[in-house]
Amino acid sequence: MHIIDTYLRTNFPGQDMRDEQRQASRKPIAILSYHQTARPPKRGTPVRALVLPPWRFALQMHALKLLGWQGLSMRDLEPYLQGEKAGKVFGITMDDGYLNNHQHALPILRRMGFTATAYIVTAQIGGSNAWDHGKGVPTVPLMGLEHLRDWMDAGMEVGAHTRNHVNLCECDAQTAQAEIEGSKRDLEQALGIEVRSFCYPYGEHRAEHAEMVRRSGYANGTTIVSSRARPGEDDPMRLPRISVHLYDKLPLQLAQVTTDFEDWRMQRPNRRTSPLSRWYQPPGTTGASA
Repeated sequence: MHIIDTYLRTNFPGQDMRDEQRQASRKPIAILSYHQTARPPKRGTPVRALVLPPWRFALQMHALKLLGWQGLSMRDLEPYLQGEKAGKVFGITMDDGYLNNHQHALPILRRMGFTATAYIVTAQIGGSNAWDHGKGVPTVPLMGLEHLRDWMDAGMEVGAHTRNHVNLCECDAQTAQAEIEGSKRDLEQALGIEVRSFCYPYGEHRAEHAEMVRRSGYANGTTIVSSRARPGEDDPMRLPRISVHLYDKLPLQLAQVTTDFEDWRMQRPNRRTSPLSRWYQPPGTTGASA
């Protein structure tokens, strides 16, 4: 076999190069999930872990940049997810459309030369995180249309996050369809753009919701299953993302983006029982879910 391999590499170098390019284009891609870049609220506040100080976000982006990685929006990541391009890239997504991301994250992204996707709750454009009211979560302002236009002018992407930040698994089919399709239409009419990217609120969805996203004309949909996306394997409407938390150390985040660490971590027996794992098996099912 060694002689045959040597012969093929010597006489058909182009084929060998194409094989290497094909393998490179299928390498897993990390898609990071952020929420807020702001000073975290006091300890004990619900969802405090989803508020990242701007300096820490800047440190993460700068470290990845120094390592030769390029941060991209879901729109810009599409050819890599489809296996058409290969490179040291990762996705940057920001859920809910918080104004503090326009204030703090946007200048950092521009300085790094990165792009990112902001997922917008269209009934609350220019409003606040109404879905969190009454849960002990501080009220935080969301981007208005002028902020979204500025976001796009900087090369960033606007995606949809339903109209009211609903848990789709708690909605009937008609409501779920209206939330998914309506948020796309709202943004396209308000901003005059094509909306290609969707994110499931709370990550909650079933197979029928992924089909609704597909039929509504989106190019991709993201979840909170904690893994790197696998080009050519993962359903574009159910892409995994790695959530970034306040308490995560920089080495962990770098390992999650640049190595197979996250899959190794989530495949361990004590993690397989989590719905955030690729290997999670809902009650009553058999076989691997990866």
